[in-house]
Amino acid sequence: MGGPDRAIGVSPDHGRSNLALRVISSALLAPLTILVAWIGGLPFVAFWTIAASIVLWEWTGLIKGARAPETFGAFAGWMVAGLIYAGALLLAPILLRRDPTLGFSAMLFLFAIVWATDIAAYFAGRTIGGPKLMPAVSPKKTWSGAIGGALGAVVAGLIVVKCAGLGVTPALVILAFMLSVVAQAGDLIESAIKRHFGAKDSSALIPGHGGLMDRLDGFLTAAAAAVMVGLARGGLEAPARGLLIW
Repeated sequence: MGGPDRAIGVSPDHGRSNLALRVISSALLAPLTILVAWIGGLPFVAFWTIAASIVLWEWTGLIKGARAPETFGAFAGWMVAGLIYAGALLLAPILLRRDPTLGFSAMLFLFAIVWATDIAAYFAGRTIGGPKLMPAVSPKKTWSGAIGGALGAVVAGLIVVKCAGLGVTPALVILAFMLSVVAQAGDLIESAIKRHFGAKDSSALIPGHGGLMDRLDGFLTAAAAAVMVGLARGGLEAPARGLLIW
């Protein structure tokens, strides 16, 4: 990926420094996120309420910082979209985690899929390269990275399922793959929104990562899809069971 970095005026040293910051930030945030999911209850609700509030703040900042001024109607439309976006980030994890038997396992399943997608896509894209996925939206993403990310997500998700003592079925394999695809779509959607408003990152809140919205874009869409599957199959009382038991 050295070529694209030079093309946009970023030195290799800067890229390595940014990667180091990303690793450090992830090493701090991931255990905290898992710990809060394990605790559940009010701390979990408070955690995701704060996260959704920050995402809404970043979304509002993107709109206000637009290069071309939006009309009032367009601005109001973007704000409504932001409320829906942040609301999905708040409600989806809470609904999944409230399942008393498999709520924590469902969150681990979701985390594993989203994080493995990100990691596997990064390394597959750098190692294999090849045709770009959507160069007009995200110039660095490749088809090899997208496929590698999805395959990595399937492996990670099924490991969580096995560790939870649940049965691995073909439906779960397909579900993990599809949730990875949805997570990658969420990443591309957020990239398109930032490009529309002329922003590189949603904010500078997390060193090496940009904003919280940059980190949770794929999780948000995957969580929303997961909770819809869970609710459809397990109802409001057992959405995690509906997600994991096939």
